[in-house]
Amino acid sequence: MPVISTAMIDHAIASRFWPFVRVGSCLMVAPVFGASTVPTQVRIVLCAAIALLVAPLIAVPTQIALLSAAGVLITVQQVIIGVALGFSLQLVFEAVALGGQVVANSMGLSLSYNLDPLSGESTPALGQLYTLLVTLIFLLLNGQIALIRILVEGFRTLPIGIAGLGPHGLWAVVQFGATLFSGALAVALPAITALMVANLAIGVVSRAAPTLNLFATGLPVVLVFGLVVVLVSLPVVQSGFERLLGTALMFLQHLSGA
Repeated sequence: MPVISTAMIDHAIASRFWPFVRVGSCLMVAPVFGASTVPTQVRIVLCAAIALLVAPLIAVPTQIALLSAAGVLITVQQVIIGVALGFSLQLVFEAVALGGQVVANSMGLSLSYNLDPLSGESTPALGQLYTLLVTLIFLLLNGQIALIRILVEGFRTLPIGIAGLGPHGLWAVVQFGATLFSGALAVALPAITALMVANLAIGVVSRAAPTLNLFATGLPVVLVFGLVVVLVSLPVVQSGFERLLGTALMFLQHLSGA
């Protein structure tokens, strides 16, 4: 009759708990999965299912108890790894939303705010439009499957242990934050350029006809022209997001040691 020891029970719990912590930390801040509209129960069940599937395939420290000081340190490291992966991918969505906010400010929609269903916060209407658009593109490109695949492969390339990401990995996440500004510039630059030309044209007209009411005629013209520019520049937003998403997924693979 097989004998079940306390060490075996601790190992069985740890081999499922530590993967659950890493996956749960990632999905808590990752786009789509971490949206406020996704019920907490769904996220917990999904994280538990992934942890149960990968538990037989990964190696965990056998001589470290779950509730020991080293075990708590390993738990903290799994939280850091998961949050770093999810946060890095979330930066891509925030870059697109920031680009939409810049375009909205240029066309006179800076006060047009709406409730973002993904984050649960008030965001500019145009930024929310861009966010919903790139979310659909993310799902269409199976970005959620790519994220889960990187998470699962990360348990092999970045095994569970005390080391974790280390200072170099955390500094790489900080440097990747530049993507937020470069991506926002890539998304907003075509529309901002066109709106700047429109504003310059209105300025020339106002100088040629000083009696013309600039606020009565200029603002509606800029708004209509801005909506047309937004419609025309949607393919640029799509291509820019796809490029940023590919860069982010490659960075996640590099961060997880793949």
